[in-house]
Amino acid sequence: MALPVLILKSSFSSSAAMAGAIKHVTVIGGGLMGSGIAQVAAQTGHQVTLVEVNDAALQKAHSSIQGSLQRVVKKLYKDKPADGEKFLKESLARITTSLNAEDAVKNTDLVVEAIVENLRIKHKLFSSLDKVAPKHTIFASNTSSLPIQDIASVTNRKDRFGGLHFFNPVPVMKLLEVIRTPDTSDETYEKMMEWGKNMGKTTVTCKDTPGFVVNRLLVPYLAEALRMLERGDASARDIDTAMKLGAGYPMGPLELGDYVGLDTTKFILDGWHKKFPNEQLFQPIPFLDKLVSEGKLGKKSGEGIYKY
Repeated sequence: MALPVLILKSSFSSSAAMAGAIKHVTVIGGGLMGSGIAQVAAQTGHQVTLVEVNDAALQKAHSSIQGSLQRVVKKLYKDKPADGEKFLKESLARITTSLNAEDAVKNTDLVVEAIVENLRIKHKLFSSLDKVAPKHTIFASNTSSLPIQDIASVTNRKDRFGGLHFFNPVPVMKLLEVIRTPDTSDETYEKMMEWGKNMGKTTVTCKDTPGFVVNRLLVPYLAEALRMLERGDASARDIDTAMKLGAGYPMGPLELGDYVGLDTTKFILDGWHKKFPNEQLFQPIPFLDKLVSEGKLGKKSGEGIYKY
């Protein structure tokens, strides 16, 4: 979850800058986040294998990456079309695809998982990959809400496991949260940080705490805005206007909730409440539950707090 931005920015560097650097990346999951991670890795000089469950999903991911790269070319190479074409061709050439995750990780330096936010499914994936990936391979999850330590628990490489939390859209958003658990080794942490910088991202570090930095602050903020609306303290428009003009936010909290999906906010809150039932900030919100049960999920469904 992240605040949307409108200006396309990108930064390119080589991933081979230091000895032992991460050069080959396997991205598991070709959805919005996974395809974005694969794109940025490829355009910054990394070899990438993108894994999906079927050919249709791979084709959709490849088309998304190609379209996004073409927008980068249009933005950065408008006066140098030949250079832009070279950049596009070389970036796409660095990406290979696979339907078999176990085969894909046999010669990789880093695995980034970007699949559904379901701990059981993540456990099944990492348990199988742990048996076949090289000893030096680092495992990482792009989860935004699940504890990294819980995900890593099924592997025998807890010292080589961390979190790499990107923000949507990955090619645009400059931030990368690098999460280390109590088991993450210094070497693993340093390699993840270096890789993040080689991806052109600004890296911040956080312990394995709920929501890390951004979502730990952002989700309770959205929740409090929903509770304020539920109580009738102010209208949705006035809450959003107040935060935009009074706090300088680009979007109000309720607009943002509709943008990211009210179901996403509920999913995160429900997970945190289950794990920390006494934390008041994570308590369920009947108004939010009602909206989600009615299919009013926000912009993607045509209606949430607002109608679209």
